[in-house]
Amino acid sequence: MTPAAPSASARLSSPGDVVDGLASVGYLADAHIGTVVYLAEQLGKPVLVEGPAGTGKTELAKSVASLLGARLVRLQCYEGLDESKALYEWNYRKQLLRIQVESSGGARAGTRAWEEVEADIFSEEFLLERPLLEAIRASDPVVMLVDEVDRVELETEALLLEVLSEYQVSIPELGTVRARQIPFVVLTSNDTRELSEALKRRCLYLHLGYPTPEREREIVLAKVPGIATRLADEVVRVVRTLRDLDLEKHPSVSETLDWARTLVLLGIEHVDADVAVSTLHILLKYQADIELVAAELSVRPPDAAGS
Repeated sequence: MTPAAPSASARLSSPGDVVDGLASVGYLADAHIGTVVYLAEQLGKPVLVEGPAGTGKTELAKSVASLLGARLVRLQCYEGLDESKALYEWNYRKQLLRIQVESSGGARAGTRAWEEVEADIFSEEFLLERPLLEAIRASDPVVMLVDEVDRVELETEALLLEVLSEYQVSIPELGTVRARQIPFVVLTSNDTRELSEALKRRCLYLHLGYPTPEREREIVLAKVPGIATRLADEVVRVVRTLRDLDLEKHPSVSETLDWARTLVLLGIEHVDADVAVSTLHILLKYQADIELVAAELSVRPPDAAGS
C-alpha cells in the first residue's frame, strides 16, 4: 500500500508561493530555496540541505513545518546514534515487571504458556517510539528533521535508506510498519564527511552557503528588532570582512544576528574598531581567531571594510 501524499490543503501552489509563505513565518528564502521546497513537497522526496553551520538549515525545516501547519519531529544525529535511539526500542523494565508478575503468583500465574507471555511483552504496549518511527506512524501532518546526518556512522545511515526508500520500517516482533502518509523530510549536513551516493540519490539537494551582503542585511533588519539601517549595514560589512580571513571558524548567520542583537542591547549606534574588538567573542569562537581579527581591525577600521 502506497503512503498517502500530503493533503491538498497543505500543498503549495508554486515556488513563489513557498518564498512568500516562508517569509510570512520569518524565513527569508530566495527563488532557489523556494523551488527545491516546492518540488520536495509535490514529489514527496526528502531534501538534503548541506552547508556551513549556522546558515539556516535547521531553521528551514522548522519554518516549513510552520508553513505547512505540520508537527516537527526531530532526530538529532551524533556519533554512536543507533537504531534504539533513532527508530525504536522495547521498554525492558516494563517487560521485566510483567514477566516477574506472571512468574511470582499473579492472577493467572502458571496458566499462561510462555509463548503467550512473549507475545504480550512484544506488543504495542511495550514499544517505545523514537523519532523515525514516530514520523512514520504519524497520522497528522509531520515534517521529519534528521539534523546533522553527517555525524552518524554508515550503519545508521543505511537505516535511513529503508525509511527514505519505502517510507517503512521493519520490526521483527511486529512486522513491517508502513507510513500512513509521506512526511516532509529534511536532512541537514555540515559537510564534515561525504554522504553515501545511495542516500543522496533519494534526496533533492540544496546547498545553503553564506548569503550575499544584501540578503544578510535583509535578514538582520527582519530578525533584530530596533536595529537601525546604518548599524545593520556596518554589521554585515564587518562580518563579510571576517569571512575573507583565514579563520578556524567563520562567523555564521546566526552569529551575525547574535552580534547585531548585542550591539542593540548595548545601545551602540556605530561600529568602530574598539566596539568590534570588545565584542569579537560574540562572533568568533576560537581565541586564535579573536587575536588575528583584533590585529586586523587595529590597522583597518571595520566601517571601511569592503569599501
